Amino acid sequence: MISKDVDLAIIGGGPAGLSAAIAAKKSGINNILIIERNEMLGGILNQCIHDGFGIEIFNERLTGPEYAQRYIDKVKELGIEYSINSMVLDMSSDKILSVISPKGLMKFNAKAVILAMGCRERTRGNICIPGFRPAGIYTAGCAQNLINIRNYMIGKDIVILGSGDIGLIMARRLTLEGAKVHAIVEILPYSSGLPRNTRQCLEDYGIPLYLKHTVISINGLKRVESVTIADVDDKFNPIEGTEKNIKCDTLLLSVGLIPENELSLNANIGIDPITGGPIVNENLETSVEGIFACGNVLHVHDVVDYVTIEAEKAGISASNYIKGEKCYKSNIKVIAGDGVRYVIPHRISGRKDVCFSLRVNHPGRNKIIVLKDKDGRIIKEIYKIKVNPAEMIQFVVNKRDLNKIRELMIELKNQTTPH
Repeated sequence: MISKDVDLAIIGGGPAGLSAAIAAKKSGINNILIIERNEMLGGILNQCIHDGFGIEIFNERLTGPEYAQRYIDKVKELGIEYSINSMVLDMSSDKILSVISPKGLMKFNAKAVILAMGCRERTRGNICIPGFRPAGIYTAGCAQNLINIRNYMIGKDIVILGSGDIGLIMARRLTLEGAKVHAIVEILPYSSGLPRNTRQCLEDYGIPLYLKHTVISINGLKRVESVTIADVDDKFNPIEGTEKNIKCDTLLLSVGLIPENELSLNANIGIDPITGGPIVNENLETSVEGIFACGNVLHVHDVVDYVTIEAEKAGISASNYIKGEKCYKSNIKVIAGDGVRYVIPHRISGRKDVCFSLRVNHPGRNKIIVLKDKDGRIIKEIYKIKVNPAEMIQFVVNKRDLNKIRELMIELKNQTTPH
């Protein structure tokens, strides 16, 4: 077995891993290794041939491959080492990585690790759809890969379960390829994708969206022949007598994403049960010292530019750790209160400015994000004309506002007076 010491090991060569590596290199760390399991750097962006990436950072509308290539070029320009076709099999809490690659089994001893493994899609097994097991059932991301990378058309008559962004984008992509998308079926009373994707991918192409519906049966033996959908009640249970059969040869699943944290669990890293990602402090350091997390492995993002910005912070934080720079202890717990699904980071020091990321539970208008101390003292209020669970909300709180607080509660309230 080959054994090697590195200053910084980054697991994942997608947008998060690339950005973190570049930031660490610019911060003075030279012995960096990016470990990527696929045959090329860039991650999921390689199959995202639609535009819309880079608006926040480059003020341009780039395709996924174009956005990724800018960071791949920078990694190569800076001479950052990377290993493709390499799978991390195990990671210990003392930052020892076991990796299988074309060179064989390797062990890396790292001073710091950045987790940037991204996320995976929920499958039929995760949501337990009854029925037969015919061909023609794909996750939306798998279908995107087959069409955009492998030039394989998956079907002609399509139903999509779930209105996540990948599903919405694939509805448009399949329509442009000549397929008929008969329906998007969404169990929630609102679309779970970004509003702009709902407009551009469904409304512009006349694709029907069935809200408060779900697929209750997949029909067909060798190949999907139809699916049965039904209305659901407020507890998401199918309502008897509302069943409708839709003929199709393909069912796509766009029913949510799961951060890839099996390695994190092996290293005894604390996991947030809501996000499915690690519990982190304001430096994006996990519960295990010297291991940091960023991007979709931490919490699922809606815009890749925000992944990049977050990953840059992780790269700088890891660099400071490697260089032995002192940091403030994050003793203040951050709690997601009423109306808020989750907040990142989970713990802060109160000694520095903090960028918070959160998602709300339900869409709404004229809301106030309220930050208050344990004793109920209001620290800050942020007014929002509208909020949507599909859109991550970010804001910075000045360290002056966080001084001497004991616990931070962030909740969503209705706006009662005009501002």
